[in-house]
Amino acid sequence: MARCHTQETHRNHPIPFTRKPQTFFATRGGLTMYLSHLLIDVGTNPDRPRPGRLWLRNIYHVHQRLSMAFPTTQRKTNDPHFLKPYNPADFPLHNLGNHVSRNENTGFLFRIDPVPGGNPLIIVQSSLKPNWDYAFNNAAFLLAAPPQCRDFLPNFNKGDHLRFRILINLSKKARTSHDGTPLTKVKENILDNQNRPKSQSKRVALTWDANQNPQDVIIPWFSRKAYVTCQNQTQPIQAFHLKQCEILRMGWIIGWKNHHAAPEPTSQKMKFRSALLEGVLEVSHPQAFAKLVASGIGSAKAFGFGLLSLSPVSSAQ
Repeated sequence: MARCHTQETHRNHPIPFTRKPQTFFATRGGLTMYLSHLLIDVGTNPDRPRPGRLWLRNIYHVHQRLSMAFPTTQRKTNDPHFLKPYNPADFPLHNLGNHVSRNENTGFLFRIDPVPGGNPLIIVQSSLKPNWDYAFNNAAFLLAAPPQCRDFLPNFNKGDHLRFRILINLSKKARTSHDGTPLTKVKENILDNQNRPKSQSKRVALTWDANQNPQDVIIPWFSRKAYVTCQNQTQPIQAFHLKQCEILRMGWIIGWKNHHAAPEPTSQKMKFRSALLEGVLEVSHPQAFAKLVASGIGSAKAFGFGLLSLSPVSSAQ
């Protein structure tokens, strides 16, 4: 059973990280992937926000800017200095929706790591090599230093003990609300395995009773995320066993999406319940674990969730 310790703080004042794992990732089929570090300029005075600080407050804008590192060839040719307005159609592979699955061929994962007393760090994992010069050509003021990018191709073995860090979206699918109100929607254009219109549950925030310890709900819930459905397998495979876990921070991630195409421009608020977890896991199925790492864990991957950072557990630990 995983050991867990919980610490809660206000979302604007995260606790300092006592450990910062050296991040690495696995791949499938010998495919090289890329890991990027972006240091964001937020200034030194919280009462006088720098553009970078304001940018980080809207997770939708963060994802939008990061997706600009993956332009189509036509966009790059026609607009080499990024002088034209942003058009989602010019970034189709990586400007994915919230519920589109990431894998070794599409999409990217990212996480914003606060650095106590310093500039926040954005970690990005991608299957294609990003063009950060292009993405920030018209927004270099957001960066505190030039982006760093490297490729990687490590391997996992059964029994490996790895330290991990992940920002996970605390959510679940529900068919009814607490008062019994139906939440299920029927998708007429999507059929189930019996050719009937498929019903879709609504994703809601993970909750617990007032007399419950959050860790007693969150840790078992996260442990179930270890199961992966692999090709040619009829049953999910357990990719890892959770050995230790700490809840370092819980809070909410906020974003606003502007809709300019409507008769009157509107702004849609997005709110995601989050938990920053650290701990130790044991790899139980290397192939399934590699798939899990490449695709990310949980929901809301477009908004900074699901990136699993890993490092070997030292012999001293």
